[in-house]
Amino acid sequence: MNLKILLPLAIAIAIGAGVAFAGSDNGALYGTMPVFLLCGILAFAINWLAFIPANIWQTEKFYDLTGSITYVTIMAVACALSGPLDNRALIIAALVMVWALRLGSFLFLRIRADGKDQRFDKIKVSPPRFFFTWTLQALWVLLTAASALAIITSDTRLPIDIFAIIGIVLWLAGFGIEVVSDRQKREFRKKPENKGKFISTGLWAWSRHPNYFGEILLWTGITVASLPILSGWQWVTIISPIFVATLLIRISGIPKLEAHAEEKWGDDPAYRAYADNTPVLLMRPPKAA
Repeated sequence: MNLKILLPLAIAIAIGAGVAFAGSDNGALYGTMPVFLLCGILAFAINWLAFIPANIWQTEKFYDLTGSITYVTIMAVACALSGPLDNRALIIAALVMVWALRLGSFLFLRIRADGKDQRFDKIKVSPPRFFFTWTLQALWVLLTAASALAIITSDTRLPIDIFAIIGIVLWLAGFGIEVVSDRQKREFRKKPENKGKFISTGLWAWSRHPNYFGEILLWTGITVASLPILSGWQWVTIISPIFVATLLIRISGIPKLEAHAEEKWGDDPAYRAYADNTPVLLMRPPKAA
């Protein structure tokens, strides 16, 4: 590995370690090991182990499935090792597991149907870069699940309150938007007459990336539900929705998809009208024709 890979790899691991230690403050212990920290170690271990066969076969086909398994595993371990759980912790753990299983199975079935994920074409042939990608997935899991882990592993137990209710409502809204928009896009692409076209109907008439809006909204809900129980260094875990939003809006999500859309349909008057009249992320009713 050269410095271009080693430095980002070290930074990713350091960030993960920092969040894991911070989230462990005032949290449950398994023996002398903080449960939050143990879940962080598991997140990286699962993805690093999965990298081995993936690298041997140079395949990305179970990348997203591994991410889903990682979420479910750390939620299950956190619940099992954190002692008696209150309703807030049980509900949040269940919500994260439902989301992970839904999204993981959706992405796995999609890549099976497509045969490959073009994002990995140049990455999977380079073991250092491919390993870094699996490391990033582990960090993604840990950071996005940080607020949920804080709720589950915290020594503070509180009854359901307004924060929990608002958080659950936000999660339900975000999850619903994500599921519906994914389904609408899948059904759109199934029709032969839509091959090579962009979708601008359903929720996609309200936003150019409604699935990402739903994703950010649901993780924001988890963090809102965690606010009353946070103390000390646990406040670091509010990075969860900030990280998701930054990654999707500024780094790997919207910028790449927008650039691809511009390259493919930028000269199409219909696409220009759609892009000019439809918000990139935030949702609003489409303008009347």
